[in-house]
Amino acid sequence: MNRSTVGRLFVDHDPTPAELELIRLCLSTFQDGSGMLKDGLQTLPGWRDFERTIAELVKGAPTEDKSVFDVLVQSLSQPGRLVGLSCKTRRELARVARDGHVTIELSNSSRKMWDILQEQGIDLTNYRSRPREVGTALVRLIRQWHRRAALYKGSKVDISRSSYVVLLWSPRSRRTQPQYQIYRYQLRLPNPASVRWYFTEGRTGHLNGDDTMGGRVFEWYGESGGQLKYYPLASEAAYRSVAFSLQPMPTDLANTGSIGIRAASYFPDLWQAVSNPG
Repeated sequence: MNRSTVGRLFVDHDPTPAELELIRLCLSTFQDGSGMLKDGLQTLPGWRDFERTIAELVKGAPTEDKSVFDVLVQSLSQPGRLVGLSCKTRRELARVARDGHVTIELSNSSRKMWDILQEQGIDLTNYRSRPREVGTALVRLIRQWHRRAALYKGSKVDISRSSYVVLLWSPRSRRTQPQYQIYRYQLRLPNPASVRWYFTEGRTGHLNGDDTMGGRVFEWYGESGGQLKYYPLASEAAYRSVAFSLQPMPTDLANTGSIGIRAASYFPDLWQAVSNPG
């Protein structure tokens, strides 16, 4: 694999068509039974498989912990400085066609979110009557985590160059294989003061945050999982790949080696064509 360009992927530049093909082929290897998601007799890549694929292709270090960033990449232009990639995977590709929004789960740390609310005197007895305060506190908490992530185990992380890298997918249908698309967004979040915050009705209602045009920007499920979801417009992504499907798997190859080695072994002609062009 040509590391001179791939090593800066999503940091110094977004994927070229050849680099997107490398990602596609690596993700395709997880159909061999090693993927996190069950799909009939095969498997499909899940969230951790996506993290490890990106880590390998950018020559980065997967954190595989509860850090803000899932992959840390050594900056080539600033030695000693890291760039963070927060990798997200959701089965929400159909939503892009439906309303033009990408789904990013910012956090599901219910305890930490309730802790920050309780510091402001907000709890289960009164939080529904204070939607603006709740929404503002949650967005500020995510921003606070970003600032704290600027120092990771003694190394400086360049937050301004760090990103959310999002893999959206849709399941197979009678006519199509599962479809995938990759989006990249900078870590900037909307100003919570510009968002209209309100709760839906019902016992399990959740917090909604809409923009000035009435489009959904945030949702928080405080009493059912604790997920804080962010819905940026697909059209505002810093990078948006073409949609793609996985490469059909050969049936006579064993599940051995690293992701890149397996991709090169399973799909030698395609891999060779894009990893060593010319």
